[in-house]
Amino acid sequence: MRSRIPSLQALACFAAAARHESFTRAGQELALTQSAVSRQVAALEEFLGVALFQRTRHGMALTPRGADYARQIAPRLQALEQDTLDAMSAQGSGGAVHLAAVPTFATRWLIPRLSDFAARHPEIVVHIETRTRPFLFTDSEFDAALYSGTSEQVANWAGTRAIKLMSEDVLPVCSPSLLGGRAHLEPIDIATLPLLQQSTRPYGWRQWFDAMGVPAPNALSGPRYELFSMTATAAGCGLGLALVPRLLVEDELTRGTLVVACNRALQGERAYCLVLPERREERPAVGIFKTWLLQAAQG
Repeated sequence: MRSRIPSLQALACFAAAARHESFTRAGQELALTQSAVSRQVAALEEFLGVALFQRTRHGMALTPRGADYARQIAPRLQALEQDTLDAMSAQGSGGAVHLAAVPTFATRWLIPRLSDFAARHPEIVVHIETRTRPFLFTDSEFDAALYSGTSEQVANWAGTRAIKLMSEDVLPVCSPSLLGGRAHLEPIDIATLPLLQQSTRPYGWRQWFDAMGVPAPNALSGPRYELFSMTATAAGCGLGLALVPRLLVEDELTRGTLVVACNRALQGERAYCLVLPERREERPAVGIFKTWLLQAAQG
């Protein structure tokens, strides 16, 4: 029985042409001539019995059927590429773990500890991509996610189960120069100094000052940064005080580029969690990584 799957080259040419709506730019992406891409797309149209492109006054455009087909095959081609890269990058027989992670936690906490995991399990490869918001595991190739959120946000992530790793306890840090020779600052002192805001935690300083029982009219004032790494870097450059989880700035505190301005931490509303798809069978590599991660979080 003849296969009803078109050639991979034809699909790759069509996918590129669909993204650009141009055979010329698709050819440039694939290192092929415009005519070679055109021939592959024509062969695919003949195979399907469907017109994928139509001529317009401005060049070419996808037909409705072509647009639907492009949306359908794009994730499959991406998955095939990912499977191929996994096979090429595998260090042993243990397979790979595809992890989505909030960026600063991944770079500041997880990656420095992965050498221990690699030493214990050299047969398993861990791939990490950044994601800051919930997503559908059914529409991705991720096995798990490291996520920072409130208990409500974690509970509302559809089709998942979550394991809490640690709380996001925050405290004020700054450049040593801002202390002005003092060993530490009182909350009332901090209320008068420039504050650095975290755009994903817009009320963080307000909550900290409220917990300290200190009035702070400027609690919401100051430049905003999207990532904790940006906020910590700005604090180290003397731009103001940052309210960050200590676990994300341990290196800066050790080096002395940052100091704890006031050692009165506030347990935030958020926690770092390992999020897993609820109904997907857990592969052995994922189970091994989960066990190691929980031990690392406890230690």
